[in-house]
Amino acid sequence: MRAAAAYGVTVALGGLLAGCIPPGADRVDPATPRPHAPRPAQAAPGTPPATEQKGDGVTALPSPPPAWEARRVVADARIVPSDSYLVMRGDTLRGIAERTGAGSEAIARANGLVPPFTIRAGQRLAIPGGRYHAVREGQTGIAIARAYGVDWSRIVTANALADPFILRTGQRILIPGDAVPRSAAERAAAFRLDIDDILTGGEPAIAVDERPARATQSPRRVLPSTAAVAPPPATSPGRFGWPVDGRVLKRFGAGDSGERNDGIKIAVPVDTPILAAADGTVAYVGTGVPGLGGVVIIRHGGGLTTVYGHANQLLVQRGQAIKQGQKIALSGDSGYADRPQLHFELRSGRTPVDPLTRLPRR
Repeated sequence: MRAAAAYGVTVALGGLLAGCIPPGADRVDPATPRPHAPRPAQAAPGTPPATEQKGDGVTALPSPPPAWEARRVVADARIVPSDSYLVMRGDTLRGIAERTGAGSEAIARANGLVPPFTIRAGQRLAIPGGRYHAVREGQTGIAIARAYGVDWSRIVTANALADPFILRTGQRILIPGDAVPRSAAERAAAFRLDIDDILTGGEPAIAVDERPARATQSPRRVLPSTAAVAPPPATSPGRFGWPVDGRVLKRFGAGDSGERNDGIKIAVPVDTPILAAADGTVAYVGTGVPGLGGVVIIRHGGGLTTVYGHANQLLVQRGQAIKQGQKIALSGDSGYADRPQLHFELRSGRTPVDPLTRLPRR
């Protein structure tokens, strides 16, 4: 138990809970390439971008590895016992977090602190115990979850993380559970990447005073793995368009076998152009989601996201701004597809919804 003399002084926290909230201003334009991340060479006008072979026979534009592969995480969380702390004159919530090892956000939640997050000298704060991981520059939620062998969705819930799910350097996040598997291989085996992980844990951590990078306009300008991408405007994207013209093979929800489909499957010939269903920003391009083969994920306004799977060729880059109807990939039969088709998914926040409820009737 810690003690201090009581003072009638109010300590305003202001931006002290900004471990996961970007500040309103920045001195440096994060969209400007840094010295360690040079722009790729520009091809002659009209020259199609070169591609490279990915897993599952999928071709894609050359790009850096995803941030969770580029920046590994060591499972070095600090064990913090449940305790209490008597606020002293001049204390800040961030300073209390530094002393105790608990996260400032966790302390605020445990004590019912709400904006403007004011604490006062003489106030006794509960310090919630648990395992707290201190986030380093460039670390992602996915890499953190892999390091501890814990589902990232459990970490999101335990820390009440919210959109845009961008971690901040120095932020302490609670790792639920007690035991950590013995080896790195066991910890990696305990984690399986899915769409929700990419949407909520795929962005690299950035400094407290740093803004996410703006979306790029060209597939030839590649953002480095260390750049967190700003979400699109919060306004609704409006009406969605069909990504391809084909017969719906499988509808949303549970099928005859009981297996749940989080989207719809549309039959199309191989190499059919896949079009963006609405304006947005590319959140992911690759082959890392088991079963879906070549995947493009696009964030839209209003917390909506679309997913395009089973592609054979990927034509866009992470962080690229996309217009409705723009060609983003060519269809195929990659992943677990048993025939040429497109897996098309729509999510509101973290929840899959039936795309047919937002697409024009045909």
